[in-house]
Amino acid sequence: MNDNVDLSMLSLPEIEAFGLAQAAVMLDQARSARADKAALCDALDQNLQLWVAIKTLVSMDNCLLPEEVKENLCRLTQFVADTTFRYGIEIPDDVVDALATINLRISEGLLEAHVRKH
Repeated sequence: MNDNVDLSMLSLPEIEAFGLAQAAVMLDQARSARADKAALCDALDQNLQLWVAIKTLVSMDNCLLPEEVKENLCRLTQFVADTTFRYGIEIPDDVVDALATINLRISEGLLEAHVRKH
């Protein structure tokens, strides 16, 4: 996480949205610096870990999200995992862009839902 952001001042949806946005930025930066294979590997790994955490949270019995949302997030997790393992660090730029776009859209959705709720 970014050391410049005080996560204690954020709500849980804001923290989740921040994590997704930060992972998207890491993916984009790693794609831009394609020669740095370690950075790309780290960005892909961080993104995958984030999505596994999301799946873990939505699979818990006390998760209050609607079933349809839970199922969609689980499917997205599977897509991210399958894509990451299929390509590894040889992942095409357009696929990295797709992963980053998914993160940004879900991040935006989390923030919009949080705003509507409050």
